[in-house]
Amino acid sequence: MICAPLRPLIRRPACIPIYSHLSSSVTPLLAIPSKDRGPAPTLPRMARGLPKKIKLRGVEKVVAVSSAKGGVGKSTVAVNLALSLAMRQKRVGILDTDIFGPSIPKLLNLSGGEPNVTESNKLLPLSNYGVKAMSIGFLLPNEESPVVWRGLMVMKALQQLLHDVEWDGLDVLVLDLPPGTGDVQLTITQQIVVDGAVIVSTPQDIALIDAVKGINMFKKVDVPVLGMVQNMSVFVCPNCNHETHIFGSDGVQREAERLGTEVLGSIPLHPRICTLSDAGMPVVVAEPDTANATAYKTIADKVLHKLGI
Repeated sequence: MICAPLRPLIRRPACIPIYSHLSSSVTPLLAIPSKDRGPAPTLPRMARGLPKKIKLRGVEKVVAVSSAKGGVGKSTVAVNLALSLAMRQKRVGILDTDIFGPSIPKLLNLSGGEPNVTESNKLLPLSNYGVKAMSIGFLLPNEESPVVWRGLMVMKALQQLLHDVEWDGLDVLVLDLPPGTGDVQLTITQQIVVDGAVIVSTPQDIALIDAVKGINMFKKVDVPVLGMVQNMSVFVCPNCNHETHIFGSDGVQREAERLGTEVLGSIPLHPRICTLSDAGMPVVVAEPDTANATAYKTIADKVLHKLGI
């Protein structure tokens, strides 16, 4: 077992204070009357105290799947999206960035697996159904073991999940982001090049409030929003085929139009999706020819088109 958070950290250069870049003769901004200041200068990322974004080694495109809200099925969407991309003959990986509540091991039937370490101290991802995967869940004693860490430990673990995994050549890496718009999301979007974000929400207003916050966060950090996914869009009775919009019918479409983005697709609220996910057999693998699987594949096709691959 690798020591917590993952193993001894690789030291990296400390950030250079912003003031070291400025001449001592520069007049402080606050000393200039507001009417004479003019527009705010555009400084390079390093001069603003922000790290330079880098491309992950061995990864062509990075797609973040986010909801900013827990319980809307984001991880299920992320896994089925990754598998659908792999079915399009793409080399795909998925990185579980949810340190406190990792779901990828169970969804991909990889619980209990433990990654090996290369001679250069890189973690080797596990693989199932043709998709490579890495998660903090692989490094815990069992799936019931909690991660009881403060923020600093979480950030150290995240750094190693981002930079110390040997992906060995991927066309697309899917990031399964945790809920919220905090430290984890900012660390990822400020340190690495993220080529696009997919926002998952149910049609319910209470979920859309946070989904919109997620969209605005990605806009602030200059990450393109590829579109939204309306999850649990409709329940179809298995006995009479009557459709019931339990969480509302057009909430995601309404917000997407208001925010100037696209709805990539809608996923029904279907018991088979839940049952198969709990069994570690995502629906696009277990039942690839069903309408449920087709909904995910349609989303994958649109994502590939927007990524240009």
